[in-house]
Amino acid sequence: MNAKKLARKAARWSAASVGIGVAAYAAYAGTTWLRYGHVEASTGVESDSLLDRFMPTYEIVERHRTYVAAPAAVTLAAASEMDLQQLRIVRYIFKGRELILRSKPDEKARPRGIIALTRSLGWAVLAETPGREIVMGAVTQPWESDVVFHPVAPEAFASFNDPGYVKIVWTLRADALGDHASIFRTETRAVATDAVARLRFRRYWSFLSPGIVLIRRATLGPVRAEAERRARELHSRPELAVGAM
Repeated sequence: MNAKKLARKAARWSAASVGIGVAAYAAYAGTTWLRYGHVEASTGVESDSLLDRFMPTYEIVERHRTYVAAPAAVTLAAASEMDLQQLRIVRYIFKGRELILRSKPDEKARPRGIIALTRSLGWAVLAETPGREIVMGAVTQPWESDVVFHPVAPEAFASFNDPGYVKIVWTLRADALGDHASIFRTETRAVATDAVARLRFRRYWSFLSPGIVLIRRATLGPVRAEAERRARELHSRPELAVGAM
């Protein structure tokens, strides 16, 4: 087979791959559009009364979890201090959003650690159970090119209903499994404040949620690895305090 035939064959395969990718993405977007607003409440060990205080009803939800061979407090500390920008896939997804929505790059110096980073972006700590869970929240218009997150006081978050916004809450949570293991969970909920915002958010979520969901999943492995590293270090050097690692 000569070079021209190989090139034509490669081009056909490339076109076919792109077509399959586009079709799969379109199918995902359509399914997400249809499923919008149809959520299942968490039950049993996955239920979260702390999160329910701020958003008992919601229109979208994402839940992810992983087993961690580390105490709950160590796991939560590792999750809270995780540096998202160290994950290549997260950087790619953020860059992709910039290109799709024509956003301006964030050139401000930001702190490391997901809690410190998101607080610098406008998210607020709504509630916290030390060593077990932290709940973050904000109101925003995520479809805007240069999205802005607005903090709302914990006592006012549940009743916030200014038109044109989406309320978002998310958690980092570690449930103990004895003294040396835990389940790390992260849950994100969102609800629009009026019909116009709901339509715009539904469109946004249908097309851009794959990246958001992928970020959530991509964090599970690094959190697990870092928490287990800290647990091994704590075991080998018991004089260390969790907060010092």
